[in-house]
Amino acid sequence: MNPRIEINYRKLVHNTEVLQEKAKEHGIELAAVTKCFCGIPEIAQGYVDGGVKYLADSRISNIKKLQELPNPKILLRLPMLTEVHETVAFADISLNSEIETIRALNREAKILGVNHRVILMADLGDLREGVFEEEELILVAKEVEALSNIILHGIGVNLTCYGGVIPSVKNLSKLEYLGNAIEKEIGRSLEIYSGGNSSSIYLLDEKSIPERINHLRLGEAIVLGTESAYGKNIENTHQDIFQLVGEVIELKEKPSMPIGEIGMDAFGNTPSFEDEGIRKRAILAVGRQDFGSYDIFPVKEGMKILGASSDHLILDVTDAKGDVAVGDEIRFNLRYGALLSLMTSEYITKKIIY
Repeated sequence: MNPRIEINYRKLVHNTEVLQEKAKEHGIELAAVTKCFCGIPEIAQGYVDGGVKYLADSRISNIKKLQELPNPKILLRLPMLTEVHETVAFADISLNSEIETIRALNREAKILGVNHRVILMADLGDLREGVFEEEELILVAKEVEALSNIILHGIGVNLTCYGGVIPSVKNLSKLEYLGNAIEKEIGRSLEIYSGGNSSSIYLLDEKSIPERINHLRLGEAIVLGTESAYGKNIENTHQDIFQLVGEVIELKEKPSMPIGEIGMDAFGNTPSFEDEGIRKRAILAVGRQDFGSYDIFPVKEGMKILGASSDHLILDVTDAKGDVAVGDEIRFNLRYGALLSLMTSEYITKKIIY
């Protein structure tokens, strides 16, 4: 069925192995993030085959899908108070910054007769989740340590995702400092120092990641083969594991300039156009309802994306190499935002290629 996403399983395992080996050289364990493909267990198995220790997702509904896989599961988004039961029941570890939530997790863990592990998040300037003040962080850590059914498993940070703050020796050394301060207060070592996501990969290549950082949460680096601090490709990885395939439903020569008064398009924007004369245009049966406003890139040389409405993607194929015909399939490589949207869309068929 078209449109579809094809997932190359062999390439996914390869990228996982490459990143796993890179991390292992620095004594780092990986949590492979499954949210970019909605926690589909048949895809997550590629992470497992590639050797990662942890599986991680932002949504409990996805973590539920992963229960048959043996790896410890990490809930990446801070738990809502309304999902503490499911968090304790289905996730082995959760990231947290609110002591009220951690108390609720403790009550639920006591009811279920289990221990739940917590990674306490510090905000080092990106201004998304995390305790910002050092004194508050230590006070929270001391209370968590005293809870009956919660294990203070480690300390972590998230960078780049909101504020665009790039991981550095300076801010990750601050994470080390805060972890050391907590260890001094509670009288034992923390198991995990979680130093961020795919934007921290470049520090491994520079061999400058602080010594106590022993955990990273990777999604984009594995599934797209790119680090997310500067958008560079990672050596010896594939960037085409996930490809969108769309089908041509119209192929005609038309003017490059619309005819008539220009107003707003379907999304409230006023478009502008450049007159390039008559061009050959292909319309594909996929649109912004599927991939949002995120970047996709035609694999075939000479094709240019002109725009998209909710259900239609319009390409200039005048200079495309080789013939294009109605019914042809056109392939696209993706950036992370487009991958998230496409995998979430119920209108996109997902096909694993083994």
